[in-house]
Amino acid sequence: MNHTKVSYFILAAYLDPGPLRFLYFSLVLVLLLLIVFCNVLLIAVICVTRSLHEPMFLFLCSLFANELLGSSGLFPFLLLQILADVHRVSAPLCFLQVFILYLYASVQLSNLAVMSYDRYLAICCPLQYKSLMTSSRTGTLLVLVWFYPLLAVMVLVSLTSSLQRCGNIIHGVFCDNYSIVKLACSDTTFINVYGLAILCLLVVFPALLILYSYSSILRVCLCGSRQTRHKAVSTCTPHLASLLNFSFGCVFQIVQSRFDMSGVPGVLRVLLSVYYLTCQPLFNPVLYGLNLTKVRSLCGRMFCGES
Repeated sequence: MNHTKVSYFILAAYLDPGPLRFLYFSLVLVLLLLIVFCNVLLIAVICVTRSLHEPMFLFLCSLFANELLGSSGLFPFLLLQILADVHRVSAPLCFLQVFILYLYASVQLSNLAVMSYDRYLAICCPLQYKSLMTSSRTGTLLVLVWFYPLLAVMVLVSLTSSLQRCGNIIHGVFCDNYSIVKLACSDTTFINVYGLAILCLLVVFPALLILYSYSSILRVCLCGSRQTRHKAVSTCTPHLASLLNFSFGCVFQIVQSRFDMSGVPGVLRVLLSVYYLTCQPLFNPVLYGLNLTKVRSLCGRMFCGES
């Protein structure tokens, strides 16, 4: 196929739902509404409650806003594709989806890394915490969490969109950068090198920061008092659960895009490929809303009039 004629992509992983089409549509729509409700609720609670204007809750607010971003890049698209008879997407819309989803994943990991650093300071340097995590430093960290992924993903998508493509079939239910690059019939050396560079910047560096933070927290807990261990468990458990859940979904998506997964049932492949984009945005607000006492009590007051 001549690259000048590739104006749309075909998504080959969709299965024919038959009479269950409207049931799947309803389930996805309900999931989207739940995600929007939970994340908007917690963002509103944090924003309007002055006592929650602390670094940990501001990072949480950023996390919930990112969940809304990721959901906006997938769910409306899924809803349209479930109802469609022909599963294809225009090239500009495909690249827009790649931009949103890659920005979501990059910001998510960066945000989780900054949150782990915040917990490290709170547990390992409690007396210096307020002087180290000032409002200006908190703002700087939030800007970094969003700015570098935004810039890196913009360059990545612009490089991918400029490639000459000799095919238009994507073996997935949404657009991803690696699948589009595999369709290229022009030289991809530069974009591969750039991909490795942003892998170090947006994945390896945050992962090292997380490992350093939690190794330091573990060392302090082993040598510290019962109160220190209790504080570490209560504040780090939701963060670790969120991190592990997100990592599992991302690892499967990476493995699926680079290796032959024909031995895995089609339905299971589809569900696992969208896992980190569908479960994480609902998992985080429920997890933090239930585990953080301040947030839970404020939500209870709003809906039940609890004191």
